[in-house]
Order: sequence, then structure tokens, then C-alpha cells
Amino acid sequence: MTIVAHELKASYAFIERNFFLTRRYWGWEVAFLVYSVAGALSISLIGADQGSPTLLLTLMVGAIFWNYLSVVFSWIAETVSVERWEGTLEYTFMAPIRRWAQLLGSVLYAMVYGLVHTAVIFVALVLFFPQLDFSHANPMTAVAFMLLGSFSFVGIGMIAAILPLLYVERGAQMTFVLQSCLLLVSGVYYSVDILPGWMQVLSHLSPATYVLDGVRAGLIHGTPITELLHDVWPLLVAGVVLIPFGLWAFAQAERYAKRTGKLKRVG
Repeated sequence: MTIVAHELKASYAFIERNFFLTRRYWGWEVAFLVYSVAGALSISLIGADQGSPTLLLTLMVGAIFWNYLSVVFSWIAETVSVERWEGTLEYTFMAPIRRWAQLLGSVLYAMVYGLVHTAVIFVALVLFFPQLDFSHANPMTAVAFMLLGSFSFVGIGMIAAILPLLYVERGAQMTFVLQSCLLLVSGVYYSVDILPGWMQVLSHLSPATYVLDGVRAGLIHGTPITELLHDVWPLLVAGVVLIPFGLWAFAQAERYAKRTGKLKRVG
């Protein structure tokens, strides 16, 4: 119990450290938030221009909840990049703590940060489109899929975080490319049915596809989660498989980076 308590304190320390980083670069945080709000509004205005409330809600839900998933993914995937940027990568990886404690702190902060970020965007869009009708929405379905999707994206983020560790100069670019591919195949702004056949196969491998499908069903049609089990079980499987695999793969990459001296490189 003493060891667990020590590791949990270490996790909280990483949460606090990430908060201080956010506060230090608050100007960039505000700029990124304004850009996210403007982007969500620009996408949603397509539905308003077409005079379709359903299209408006579909686009709005896609913009809002993809923002949440991408923020969670980015914070976790860029864990190594931020450490290298701050010049603390070698010190952090040599600290007497377990790696899961560090990743747990990053994950928890990413989820809280993503929720706050997404809540601001949601309020901005609701105020901008007062004609929206959420009287038939099922918020519990949306919350459940957000939580399930978070754990699935945590696993993917851990795997993506390996790339900056292994490829000092190009790792961050590779994580951005992966995030862009997820955006393309996950049906964020359109139905995956319009994609070519081979891309539809990829869409079924993306947790975001099931999250967006479930959230839209809950907020637009008021569908209870009991009727969306076909979207629930892929997310459960993804979380159960990807998180342990991500931890194992990260540990292997860390040992390789230490052995080859990549921790000391700044790119």
C-alpha cells in the first residue's frame, strides 16, 4: 500500500506539472481554444446554411466530440515531445517512479483538460445556435460513450507516444499524421458509408467511429445505451486490449531509447 500511495502521489505530481505548463503558456491555450471554437462554428454553419437541423446537430456533435478525443490523444501522444521540449526527458525517465504512474498522471490531466476545453466549445455553439432542440436528447448515452472513447484513445495515445521516443526528429510529425488519418476514417463530419470499401475497413478499427455514432444517437435521437451495444463492445475491447499493450510497448521503447542514448537527444 505504501508503494501504491507513493506512485499515486507521483501521478498527482505529473497532473500538477501539466497544469503549470498550461498556465505558463496560457496565451497559446487561449489561441488554440479560440481556433477550436471558430473551427466548430465554421463546420456547424454548413448545416445552418442548408437549413437542416439534423445536419446542423450532426456536424456540431462531430466537431465538439472529435475535439475532445483529439485533445486527449494529443496530450498523451505528445508526452515525450513535451518532456524533450522542456529539457526534462532524461531526468523524468531516470526518476524513481514507475512509468504507469507518469502515464496515469498524463491521462487524467488530458481527460480533465479535454472536458473543460470541450465544455467551452459546447456552450459557445449552443449560444450561437439558440434554435437547437435537445429536448429529446439522452445525455447519459453521450457521457457513457465519451468515457468509453477516452479509454480507447488512451491506448492509442500511449502507442503514438512511442514515436517521438524512437524517432527524435520525425516522431511528433508521425503522431500528427496518425491523428489526421483517424479524423479521415472516423466519420467525424460524414457517414463512413460514403468512404471507399478499404477505408470503411479502417473506420471500423477506429474507436472514434463508435464514439461519434453513439453520441449522435444519444443527443439527436435520444437512443439509450442499451440499444447501442453494437457500438459499446468494440470500445470495451479496444480499451482492454490497447491500454495494456500501450504500457508494454512504451516500456520496450523506453528501454531501447535508454540503450541507444535517444533520451539525451533534442532533435
